[in-house]
Amino acid sequence: MKNFIHSDFMLTNEAACELYHDSAENLPIIDYHCHLDPKEIAENKSFRNLSEIWLGGDHYKWRAMRGNGIPEDYITGNKTDYEKFEKWAETVPYAMRNPLYHWTHLELSRIFGIDKQLKPETAHEIYEACTEMLQTEDFRAQRIMERCHVEVVCTTDDPADTLAYHQQIRNNGRLKTKVYPAWRPDKVTAVDDPAAYGAYLLRLGEAADMNIETFDDLIAALRKRHDFFASQGCSVSDHGLDNFYADDYSEAEIRVCFAKLMRGKRLTAEEASKYKSALLYELAVMDSETDWVQQYHISVIRNNCTRMFKAIGPDTGFDAILDVNCAAVGHKFLDRLDRDRKLAKTILYNLNPKDNEVLATMAYTFNDGSIPGKMQLGAAWWFLDQEDGMRKQLNALSAMGLLSRFVGMLTDSRSFLSYPRHEYFRRILCNLIGEDVESGKLPRSEMDFLKKMVADISYRNAKQYFKF
Repeated sequence: MKNFIHSDFMLTNEAACELYHDSAENLPIIDYHCHLDPKEIAENKSFRNLSEIWLGGDHYKWRAMRGNGIPEDYITGNKTDYEKFEKWAETVPYAMRNPLYHWTHLELSRIFGIDKQLKPETAHEIYEACTEMLQTEDFRAQRIMERCHVEVVCTTDDPADTLAYHQQIRNNGRLKTKVYPAWRPDKVTAVDDPAAYGAYLLRLGEAADMNIETFDDLIAALRKRHDFFASQGCSVSDHGLDNFYADDYSEAEIRVCFAKLMRGKRLTAEEASKYKSALLYELAVMDSETDWVQQYHISVIRNNCTRMFKAIGPDTGFDAILDVNCAAVGHKFLDRLDRDRKLAKTILYNLNPKDNEVLATMAYTFNDGSIPGKMQLGAAWWFLDQEDGMRKQLNALSAMGLLSRFVGMLTDSRSFLSYPRHEYFRRILCNLIGEDVESGKLPRSEMDFLKKMVADISYRNAKQYFKF
C-alpha cells in the first residue's frame, strides 16, 4: 500500500503530476513573510525534543487541541513536554480534513523521513525517533533551513529592534539561507492604550537616538529607523491591520492627537482613525521612496477571549476573522498615494474570504504598467492557507488579474518545520492548473509555458519582485 504522503500526494491528474515533478518540485524556497525568531536563527538553536520545536508557540495546534477537549495544562500549562505531545497525537486523527492533518504528516515525512501516521499508537515511537534526530547537527535551526532549500527568509521586526541578531547571522557567514529583516510598524499605530504607547515611543526614540516630543519628531525617528533597516538589507514592510485607514485630516489635527496621547489621554474613535490615517500614509511614503515592497494584512480581530488573554497573553490562539467594509477606504488610501506618485509595490492580504475579489480588483485598479504585478492580491493567509482557501485565492486572482505574475506562497509561521507548506501550495497550484489542462480549459500544447508559469509562481516571481 502507498504511503499516505507519496510522490503524487494531492496530484489527481496526469498534467498536474507533470507540472509538479518537472517544474515545481525541486525549486528553492523564498519565504518572504514569517515570524521566526532571529535570535534562534543566529544562535543555531538546538531543540531538546519534538514538543519544543513542534508545539511551542504553534497556536494552530493549540486551537485544535482545545477544540478536541484537551485541558489547557496540556497545551500552554505545566504538563511535561511528552504529556503535551501525547495529547497532540491524540488530537491528530480528529484533525482529518483540517490542514493540520496534512501539514503534520508532510513535516514528519519531509523533515524527519517518517511516513507513519501520528496517532496514540505511534506517538511514543515517533516522539523518540524525532527527538533523537533533533540532538544532531542536521536538525539544528540553520541546518533545517538549508536542508529544506530555503534561499531567503524575511522575519518580522519592530522599528525599535536593534537587528543585532540579523547582524550576527550576516557576520557569521556560515548560513547559506539569506535572512533579512522586515519592517513591521504595528505598534506605531497602536493608540488604544496611551500609557503603553508613550512607553513604546520612548523605546523608539532611544533606538533612533532622539527625543520624540512632537508628531514631526515621530516621523523623523521612523525615517531614521527605516533608513537603518534598509542598511541591514530590509526591502519589505508589513502591516497587520483591522482595516485600511484613509480619513481626511489636517496637520493641526494630528498634532493635537499626538499631544493628547502624550498626556496619557485616550483619543476618540474619530481622532484615532485620523491619526492612524496620517501614520499609514507617512509610512507608505517611506516605502515608496526606498523602493520597498509594502504588505497589508487586514480583517483580523485579535485576543478575543479576555479570560485567556489575561492568563497567557497574546498570540495564543484566540484571534479570528473580522468582517469589515474595506473596499471604499482601501481604494481611498491607495488612490491618495497614487495621486502623490508615492505608491510602492503593494501586496494585499485578506483574512475574510469574502474579500478575495474585492482586494484583487482593488490591487489591479492601481497597476501602472511600470512593473509586472506591481499591485497584487497576496497569498491565502492564516485561516485561509488551506486547500479550499488557496484554491479560492488562486481562482479569484486568475479571474481578476494575472495568476502568472503572482509572487506565490509564504509560511507566516514561527516554526522551523513549516517549510513543507510551500510544497503543499505548489501541489495545489499544479493540481488546479492540471485540472484545466485535462478538461480542455487550457491547451496541452502550451505545457512548456505552463511549466514556466508554475516555476515563476513558485519561486522566480518572488525573487525578481523583491529583488533578492
